[in-house]
Amino acid sequence: MSVAHKYLPHYTYEGYCQWEGNWEVIDGIPYAMSPSPVPLHQLVNMNLGATFVNALKKGCEKCKVYMPIDWKVTEDTIVQPDLLIVCKEIQKKFLDFPPVLVVEIISPSSAFNDRNLKKEIYLSQKVKYYFFHTKKLLYRLLLLLRFKHFFKYILLIGLNIKQTSVSSVLAIIFVNKD
Repeated sequence: MSVAHKYLPHYTYEGYCQWEGNWEVIDGIPYAMSPSPVPLHQLVNMNLGATFVNALKKGCEKCKVYMPIDWKVTEDTIVQPDLLIVCKEIQKKFLDFPPVLVVEIISPSSAFNDRNLKKEIYLSQKVKYYFFHTKKLLYRLLLLLRFKHFFKYILLIGLNIKQTSVSSVLAIIFVNKD
């Protein structure tokens, strides 16, 4: 343990629930989710969510799409992915089991955590699909978790969300679902 970690406070879900603003906690360390997402980030998230909802109506009645909600991974790790697909009923006021799919929209302030810390969390929790947009939205990576490895599928898309490409991704996901 480093000297700094020895003196840093260690936060848990109980403390997290008392905070104002938008935060995530990873291994007891708080991360501010600020500044607020830019309009393009929100537009992309909304379009992806709507596309996933429509595709799921045709392919999986028990699966639901959620915008950011608390996923309590452990008592001291709480994350809020930009979008999730969950295929079981959520019984608590937070998600307490791994979603099937996680979407992160990468911004300059979240890039390190999304590509490193949170990716490791998703891998350790056996999230099957980790899907993210880069800052400039020039490509998407769908990372499939199989045999404890991420495999990358790159879909080039330009700046617009193309319904057919996202629906195709969902078809791949839910046709090959274990």
